[in-house]
Amino acid sequence: MSQLQSLTIDELVDEFDFLGDWESKCEYLIDLGFDLPEMPAEAKIEENRVHGCQSNVWLTADVREGDPPVIEIAADSDAMIVRGLIVVLLALYSGRTPREILQTDVGAVFERLGLDRHLSTARKNGLMSMVQRVRRLAEDAL
Repeated sequence: MSQLQSLTIDELVDEFDFLGDWESKCEYLIDLGFDLPEMPAEAKIEENRVHGCQSNVWLTADVREGDPPVIEIAADSDAMIVRGLIVVLLALYSGRTPREILQTDVGAVFERLGLDRHLSTARKNGLMSMVQRVRRLAEDAL
């Protein structure tokens, strides 16, 4: 996962700009999803499930102590495109401080990537459910 851990939103935007059409971007998201490591079965429990997603999605977060502390996120899904969207969320949030997470304008990022225009309503709702879950975890960490 080292390549995924270093992936930035700016790199994703550059790749999406290069790809051009939505079909190519969607294939790229699916490819990213293949690189996402599976969560262990013991983490795929109801407590970690993200509600509001059409697919099954599980998300955990750990606060890594430091000055300031940062939040490490792990997530998985049974749908390949959602696994790709999880990679986007990891690039956006994982390894950030709670304050950075809460100050991130996720709508602007999704607009830059074109996710606001091309995802189905159900996928957008599921993505926003994941965002809200991460934001709640960040608020709790403060």
